[in-house]
Amino acid sequence: MCPRPWLLAALLLASFLGSTVLTWAETRPLLPAVQVGERLTYELTWLNILAGTAVLEVAEGNSNAQASLKLVMTAQSSPKITRFYPVDNRVESWVNPDTFLSEHMIFHRREGKRKNDFDYTFHHDQGSVTAVKDGVEETLPIPPGTFDAISCLYYVRSLPQFVPGTTESLSVHHDKKNYKLEVRVEGLETIKGTWGKAEAVRLLVIMPFQGIFLNQGNIRVWLTNDGRRIPLRMKARVIIGSIVADLVSGLPGGDSHP
Repeated sequence: MCPRPWLLAALLLASFLGSTVLTWAETRPLLPAVQVGERLTYELTWLNILAGTAVLEVAEGNSNAQASLKLVMTAQSSPKITRFYPVDNRVESWVNPDTFLSEHMIFHRREGKRKNDFDYTFHHDQGSVTAVKDGVEETLPIPPGTFDAISCLYYVRSLPQFVPGTTESLSVHHDKKNYKLEVRVEGLETIKGTWGKAEAVRLLVIMPFQGIFLNQGNIRVWLTNDGRRIPLRMKARVIIGSIVADLVSGLPGGDSHP
């Protein structure tokens, strides 16, 4: 059996986790693809086993007395997985609504016997992040234009266009480390789900580091090919099989179909 399959699933949905580094000099206007009130629910499967569910939500928030968006991810293991590896994670991320740059992030990780609490405060003007892990505080350097493990997904969703063959580079801070990642636009594809059929943009997220996905780090993501850019499916190969996150409910406006 693949070790800790639910951990892989939770990290997969936590928005390409490890993430993406943008050359911030190349910023561009973003689409209003993300709306306050959006709530997307996913089922995560491994070897045709329901590993758990995860929810992505967008709410209004404030950080340092400034207007911001609050991104929330919760992930829980299914009863079958919980018997040998319980998971109950919650991530809250406050981001700039215009750029999706991270301002503050809280991550309560409950996986098996592991219990960690992370608190990150980003200081983009100083090129640093104040990271608190289990009560121990450090100030660490970050490159310009740094996202966290959730905000990078929303940034990618808001890019103005996807041209097959092009690549976007982003920078993400996760677990007190800075990562670089590439998002490659592979093309358009029609996919099926519980919501029917939809034309989607297929992205390949190239993760040049080991550890999170057991040496099989690349992730494919399918976004609706419209202004909403809803993540319909996310898939990552692991040592045995693949972890798949499929949208099952909660499209904006209460619709049940893309």
